Amino acid sequence: MLKKLLLGIALIILCFTGAGVWVINLLQSSELTNLAATTPDKLAYLDAKVSSSRGKILAVVTSTGEMGESGKRTGYELTELSRAYYVFTANGFTVDIASPDGGQPPVVIDDDDMGEFDYAFLNDPVARSKVINSTAVASINPEEYAAVYFVGGKGAMWDFPDNEAMQNLVRHFHYKNKVIGAICHGPAALVNVKLDGGEYLLAGRRVSGFSNDEELFLIPEARTIFPFLLEDRLRARGAAVQTGPSYLEQVSRDGALLTGQNPWSVWALTESMIVQLGYQPVPRLKTADEYSVQILGTYEQHGYRNARAQLEFLAGRAGTPINHRLIAMHSLVAAMKMEFIKAFELVMIAAAARQVGGRI
Repeated sequence: MLKKLLLGIALIILCFTGAGVWVINLLQSSELTNLAATTPDKLAYLDAKVSSSRGKILAVVTSTGEMGESGKRTGYELTELSRAYYVFTANGFTVDIASPDGGQPPVVIDDDDMGEFDYAFLNDPVARSKVINSTAVASINPEEYAAVYFVGGKGAMWDFPDNEAMQNLVRHFHYKNKVIGAICHGPAALVNVKLDGGEYLLAGRRVSGFSNDEELFLIPEARTIFPFLLEDRLRARGAAVQTGPSYLEQVSRDGALLTGQNPWSVWALTESMIVQLGYQPVPRLKTADEYSVQILGTYEQHGYRNARAQLEFLAGRAGTPINHRLIAMHSLVAAMKMEFIKAFELVMIAAAARQVGGRI
């Protein structure tokens, strides 16, 4: 995402040369870390892992590696799998990984979004073996699983909607009142599922997924590349689509159906799945990105002053990490949308975060 957003700096520089340089500076890391070497044993979160087995959760990823005939590469989003994997694991569940074709699925790794959980996954021989040798969905016995989690990634728009085995899997979970979770483009697995009476599963259900605004901002030609836009199809199926601000946390719950809008919703969605499964989630220290998303959410709902107040409150708590780079990236999004007052205010918040609370 950062690579595209950096193009917006040109616009800022043309309008406000000094501001553009300032934003570039804010996007630089203020702390050098060796996250790439992170291994699962270095994750403090797993120290409190539930020792007893609570069952199994199936994570489903796409097998599609190209966006139609566009030549654009795609796959499942690593961050949407890796973070969920450790939430489920820490809470006592064994995670199996499946894909439409089985075998090694294509993956999207965005260096700008990577954190310790993502690198730990890449360095986890058990997790890596599961994803490299993913099971074909058609071979899955749904009776073995307490929940299913559909991982996002733009490739899901091609091979999730019409996969008959996947539709049968969803119907099984629905009629057994088991937990169904889906993140970002993952709800594409649900859009064509019909129930026994012929109605669509999503009719009248509260659902979130990657929004049109988010899709078209990143890929302006998405309507011609994708078979459909996810938000459009969710609405066409009668879903009560709940959208939050772009690139911020948004989770919808409708009974045992839980869906998240984008990658920034993974933590909240997966821990909500644990609650729906009947357990209190294992305590977890929030990441720097999560605190930054909280501040951005406060800005969207309550304005600049309240966001600054929240930042100062969080900064006053020893050890609270804040990713000022993420806030600066949102200022670039605002600038590219010609929302210059918003862009300026977010730059001010990012600068303050770097000064008083930034850890990244």
